[in-house]
Amino acid sequence: MTFTQELRKEAESIFSNILSHPFVKGIGSAQLKPEQLIHYVKQDFEYLNTFIQIYGLALSKSETREDMSVFNQQIDFILHSEIHPHNNFCEVAGVAYESLQYEPLAPTAHHYTRHMIDVAHKGSFGEILAVLLPCPWTYLEIGHHLKNTLTIDEGHPFYEWISFYAKEESLTITNTFRSRLDAYAETASAGEKKRMKEAFIKSCQLEWMFWEMAYTIETWPV
Repeated sequence: MTFTQELRKEAESIFSNILSHPFVKGIGSAQLKPEQLIHYVKQDFEYLNTFIQIYGLALSKSETREDMSVFNQQIDFILHSEIHPHNNFCEVAGVAYESLQYEPLAPTAHHYTRHMIDVAHKGSFGEILAVLLPCPWTYLEIGHHLKNTLTIDEGHPFYEWISFYAKEESLTITNTFRSRLDAYAETASAGEKKRMKEAFIKSCQLEWMFWEMAYTIETWPV
């Protein structure tokens, strides 16, 4: 069993709860409120800005041009491709994407971004891979789950969102991160592998919390 297979096995209950979360189920049933979609996009726009910044930190810790190329491509993917699922949510909600950008972070989104930033600044290259991996991996599984368990055609309001995360490119991104992390884990110490696992599991937990944040339209209490 590879290191990332071990991680996925340990995080099984979290992945399962993400797939059954009411927001994710609401994408499949097309029964989400506009304000829930709007809150998700506001927070995810800022979250992905942080993701890009962490890719930059990963670039600075890369030792090969192959790794540098991977992160450079992922920056381009977020800037120019991952806007499409956001636009799909905005179209359904009836708002302009530009009006939802650069909004303050809600508590969960703030926690998640700070978790990633903390690991990226203090951790190794392997720890950065581990803290980033749950995002593309969970979205890949969500896309495939919705596509495979429901009848999704071009008339579905969230057809573009589901198709985006179920497509081959999403699988390639996840597999690329997994193969890099598996290779790194082969020579990592027991202590470092423990830190990588902790970073991965916490990011998985925060993925579930991010969906909950969007569904409940979480804001600061005061």
